[in-house]
Amino acid sequence: MGADDDAYAEPLDHAHSNALSWLASVGERPVGPRSSIEELVSAFAFPLQDEPLDPVSVVDELSRLAEPGLMAMPSGRFFGWVIGGTLPAALGADWMVSAWDQNAGMRYATPAVAAAEEAAGGWLVDLLGLPPASGVGFTTGATMANFVGIATGRKAVLDAVGWDLHEHGLTGAPRITVLVGEERHAAVDLALRYLGLGAPTVIPVDSEGRIRPDALSAALSHVNGPVIVCLQAGNLHSGAFDPMRQTIENAHRHGAWVHVDGAFGLWAAVSPRLRGELDGLETADSWATDAHKTLNVPYDCGIAIVARPGLLEASFGVHTSYLIQADQGLGDPFERVPEFSRRARGVPVWAALRSLGRSGTIALVEGLVDNARALAEGVAALPGVEVLNDVVFTQVSLSFGSDERTRAVTQQLIDDGRVWMSGSRWHDRDILRISVSNWSTDASDVAYSIDAVRQASSR
Repeated sequence: MGADDDAYAEPLDHAHSNALSWLASVGERPVGPRSSIEELVSAFAFPLQDEPLDPVSVVDELSRLAEPGLMAMPSGRFFGWVIGGTLPAALGADWMVSAWDQNAGMRYATPAVAAAEEAAGGWLVDLLGLPPASGVGFTTGATMANFVGIATGRKAVLDAVGWDLHEHGLTGAPRITVLVGEERHAAVDLALRYLGLGAPTVIPVDSEGRIRPDALSAALSHVNGPVIVCLQAGNLHSGAFDPMRQTIENAHRHGAWVHVDGAFGLWAAVSPRLRGELDGLETADSWATDAHKTLNVPYDCGIAIVARPGLLEASFGVHTSYLIQADQGLGDPFERVPEFSRRARGVPVWAALRSLGRSGTIALVEGLVDNARALAEGVAALPGVEVLNDVVFTQVSLSFGSDERTRAVTQQLIDDGRVWMSGSRWHDRDILRISVSNWSTDASDVAYSIDAVRQASSR
């Protein structure tokens, strides 16, 4: 097998055509997949043939086999979990990233993608109102973005008590106390587990899931030794934000590193209308978010931001004879994230922000919130429906009375397929959770979805 100048042309033409056919179908097709995993495994897992196949036939076969098992997550009627769509410029950039096939870990070796990511990082901290000199790394998602922030905090708080983490590891180190809100996302617990920090100390929250400053203050007063505080920007069920300024100031008085998990909610900071909900955000030490959620770039793309870039690079950097490192400018991308061989995840972010501009990014975020509020108002007017949260961002949690009834309505919506909303459990109640995160959702999608809920709840 070999490659020539024309080897890619026809397979890419077919991939392009198949992709456009898929995108054209999203607005009208049922949201959920039409085939089960068992059916799809059977379809895909035939014996591997002996001889090579024409790449065009492979591309077309993949499209044909996959199509019935695809969920229309790019649909304006998909409200499950917190999954956005894909902005056109970001999708185009992602295709080019695949074609370029750059190992984007080193500025010297791949200067174009490094430059795009550095520019995107600068735009991000500016839009979010974070310290301009912050270090920015692009990860696989918010779990690893949280990992980056907390790992940097781990080194910082151990440095402060004279423990050399790189030299001695965690064995024999002073125990680090990690304080988290009761309704933090499981990604924070995963990051702590990966980092060897164990289970966190849980702080009570209010009815919207916001950490209680009085309870946090009491917990801090009883901590001896290094401490990390993890706050939340965007509760999974209510969308609410922890009170930033008061809690961060208090944590810093106790020498704590403060990390903010803002997987989808950190983007509220770009909006002048919403920024007050995150007053004091910029005084934290590290932040995590996703671009494949609220910003609507392709999977996968998390963003880790650390106020002290030197400490970030000290936590993740490595120097060997075979890595050629640029003498000038910022450190290499691989010095800011755990993964060495990296896809250029920041390039679609650059394209998304470049296409939107500042006003478009604000409009995107505020539009998601407006749609969530319109959905909440519409379903609240239906008989037997209760909206359980104050809609401050993009999440709406619903109950239909009893747990049994709520589960039945949720299943009816899934079976009907016109919209997709996922079930969950909050405040010891089964709920139907609506997450508005797709750039393409419009007023007609909102009205259509309210009617779908009406029909499902009337049966």
